[in-house]
Amino acid sequence: MKVRIKFSKEGPVKFVGHLDTMRYFQKAIRRANLPVAFSGGYSPHMIMSFAAPLGVGTESLGEYFDLELAETVPTSEITRRLDAVMVEGVHVLSTRQVEDGKAGKAMSLVAAADYYVEFRPGKEPEISWKDKISDFLAQPEIKVMKKTKRSEKEIDIRPFIYKMELQGDKIFMMLASASANYTKPELVTDTFFSWLGIELPEFAYSIKRLEVYADKGTEEEHKFVTLEALGEEVE
Repeated sequence: MKVRIKFSKEGPVKFVGHLDTMRYFQKAIRRANLPVAFSGGYSPHMIMSFAAPLGVGTESLGEYFDLELAETVPTSEITRRLDAVMVEGVHVLSTRQVEDGKAGKAMSLVAAADYYVEFRPGKEPEISWKDKISDFLAQPEIKVMKKTKRSEKEIDIRPFIYKMELQGDKIFMMLASASANYTKPELVTDTFFSWLGIELPEFAYSIKRLEVYADKGTEEEHKFVTLEALGEEVE
C-alpha cells in the first residue's frame, strides 16, 4: 500500500531542516507502529520520499511525503496514529492512497506552490506599495540574477509567477516549484521591492507555504491540482 501523507509545520519547528524532518518522521512512523515497508539489500531503509523541501525558517500548511506500507491500513487510522505521536507544531492532516505509476512520485509531481508573505511588526515599508503589485506583474519581463552552484545567470521569472496579489495585509503568491523552474518567494518579494526602489531590512517578513500542486494541464494551459487530490481514502 502506497500512501501520501499531508502535514503542517508551524512555530519553532520551522527551524528544523529538511533532513532532520525526514529523520523525525522515520522515528515517528516507528512510534506509531505502522507496518512500513523496507527496501532490500544490506542496508534496508523505509521506502518514503518527500515532495518539496521546505526552507529553514518557513512555516507550512501543506507538506507531503509518500510512504509504502507492507499491509493495507485505513487511511483515517494512519492519520490518527501518526498525529498522536507528533511534536508541538507538526500535525498530520490527511492520508490518501496513491497508485504506483498512476499518481507518480510526490517529488516529481510538484509543479507549483502557494505562499503567504507577511511583514513582521515594524518592518513594513512606510511608502505606498500595496497598489503597485499589478503594475509589477504587467511587465513583459522580470529579469533577475539567479545563482547556480557554479555561476550566476540572468533569467526572466515573470513566466514563473502564476499569481501575486494582496490578501488582507499579506502578499499571496502562486509560484512555479518544479525542479527546472523553482522560484523562491523571497526572490519575488525582494525583486518587487527592489523594483519599487526599496531595500528591505534583514528578516523583514515571514513566509508560509500554503499548498503544493501538480500540473495536470498542458504547456499551453495549466491545470493545478493538489497532491492530496491525486489520492483516495481507504476504509
